[in-house]
Amino acid sequence: MTDQQRGTPGNGTPGNGTSRNSVPVIPRTGIGIDVHAYAAEHEPQPLWLGGLFWDGERGLAGHSDGDPVAHAAADALFSACGIGDLGTHFGTDRPEYAGASGVTLLAEAARIVRAQGFEIGNIAVQFVANLPKFGPRREESQRVLSDAAGAPVSVSATTSDGLGFTGRGEGISAVATALVYPVGQAALAPVTYA
Repeated sequence: MTDQQRGTPGNGTPGNGTSRNSVPVIPRTGIGIDVHAYAAEHEPQPLWLGGLFWDGERGLAGHSDGDPVAHAAADALFSACGIGDLGTHFGTDRPEYAGASGVTLLAEAARIVRAQGFEIGNIAVQFVANLPKFGPRREESQRVLSDAAGAPVSVSATTSDGLGFTGRGEGISAVATALVYPVGQAALAPVTYA
């Protein structure tokens, strides 16, 4: 990462976080949330969570593979760039994404974000569920998601102490944050507010 991308002084800049062209490089943050209910017992689905298949665990219902961790990460990227949300790009009106892997959606979200003139700093995701036990596979999940995004992705898990739909074992929720920053021509464009 260059000094200009970091927004730090360098190459003779005046120490105020600006580039040589006096255009500040301002990182942007986004938030994504995704929730999926468990699939009905008479219509079982495989569980995909954090980009991984969880053998023997009850799966989630969804238009794609129902991976709330990957979906929240993609949604946070779109939010940070101000280019819509998961439904805008991969909604139920897009039959080509029916059954799609969350890893595939995250990789495509990262491609879209970069095509809009942004680079990804990092993504952090936390999901809320009683099962599965995530700790033993955390590193594997983070590696798969980071490879898909082309940037660091961290994942943590928690429970809701028996409260709400996650506590009752009705589904899984995930919330993600993403940090992106403009590059190339996007970094030189004036900031506009709607």
